[in-house]
Amino acid sequence: MKVLFLGDIVGNAGRLAIEQNLKDQIKKNDIAFVIANGENSANEGVGITKSISEKLFSSGVDVITTGNHIWDQKETANYINTESRLLRPLNLFKPSPGNGFEVYKSKNGFKVGVLNLMGNVFMKKCDDVFNVAKEFLLKKKLKKDYDFLFVDFHGEITSEKTAMGHFFDGKATLLIGTHTHIPTNDARILNFGTAYQTDAGMCGDYNSVIGMNKENSLKRFFKEKSKKHFPAEGIASLSGVIVECDKETGLAKNIESFIYGGDLKNTH
Repeated sequence: MKVLFLGDIVGNAGRLAIEQNLKDQIKKNDIAFVIANGENSANEGVGITKSISEKLFSSGVDVITTGNHIWDQKETANYINTESRLLRPLNLFKPSPGNGFEVYKSKNGFKVGVLNLMGNVFMKKCDDVFNVAKEFLLKKKLKKDYDFLFVDFHGEITSEKTAMGHFFDGKATLLIGTHTHIPTNDARILNFGTAYQTDAGMCGDYNSVIGMNKENSLKRFFKEKSKKHFPAEGIASLSGVIVECDKETGLAKNIESFIYGGDLKNTH
């Protein structure tokens, strides 16, 4: 079974690339399940809405994960309680609306667990992510509670993501980082069978500053008169990974970078 994980969808450009290309890529690559981080998918480039979520689902996304911008659109706090396919980080301070983990059925009948976590370093304050991860793994087990487990670790620094990858090694099918919007060149299978990449990159216009208009971003760095950050509107790249899963062990057989469209060198 193959699963496609897509990094942060940024603004209208990222959504349009999903709407125009995802179903064809699912068919071309024989994908059975799609997970995408949608926390930057609103027009402003922060947050997500009900209508955007529904459009992503209809375009082929099975589960949407998020991160530090989950509540930037006010309606999301209510909507997330009615939509189990939209997750927020499990380690948000309690009580928080919605869920950070759920088990879903793939097109071919497998139980797919999806866990959403958020880092502690240089991020919005939330519960200690390593303690929450440890508590989770004391309760949930691969091949017992789900056939496969995919973990979105939404974090700022590479060391925190790498450490969490090693912690989940042998206990998850994939642990992948999101949030920094730049795909890292370290896709690999760790010692005990978990697929890993430090950051999936973004589904957005790379002729930008991490998805935001480059001219306006430069003005802000130079402390010149500027607008609030807003997304770039060029042709977007879809960026993430494809993981081939071992149905016997629940671990990964293979992981490969997935980049399609836009300015980056395409892998598919």
